[in-house]
Amino acid sequence: MKAGETVLTLGTGGVSSFALQFARMHGARVHATSSSDEKLAKAEALGADELINYRSTPDWDKEVLRLTGKIGVDHVVEVGGAGTLAKSLNAVRVGGHVALIGVLASGGEFNPTSILMKGVRVQGIFVGSREMFEDMNRAIEVNEMKPVIDKTFAFADARAALQYMESGAHFGKIVIKY
Repeated sequence: MKAGETVLTLGTGGVSSFALQFARMHGARVHATSSSDEKLAKAEALGADELINYRSTPDWDKEVLRLTGKIGVDHVVEVGGAGTLAKSLNAVRVGGHVALIGVLASGGEFNPTSILMKGVRVQGIFVGSREMFEDMNRAIEVNEMKPVIDKTFAFADARAALQYMESGAHFGKIVIKY
């Protein structure tokens, strides 16, 4: 990622809030989506430039295209999987990059034609290398980045933490403390 590029983050959970922070750290312009205007306000406070409520704007991919002058974003942090991948591919620019990190949304139809026609790189990400982890930690330290922690639960309350995560009410990470 380079300064001045554009990034689309889907949702406001832990991965997406970290992605927003890292993108801003590198000088990118961030388009953030969420199901909640309250969460979008928090994303804006973290540095998101464009805010899209995907409940009130179900065609959020078309909104991204409108906001980018029909060019699309350079990078998409795709956490939805099958349920959102087609829209992410529509929202990314020709030659852009989609980092497929999660599979939170079910359903959806996937047609690989847009990957071919746009020359998009789709990269599945599970866990990076040790070197990448060390580089990330140096960047966090140098930039004094603080993770967004929504709520902390005691280990004995792990079930409640998982139920809270399933509710989708969180913004950022949920921590279970031992």
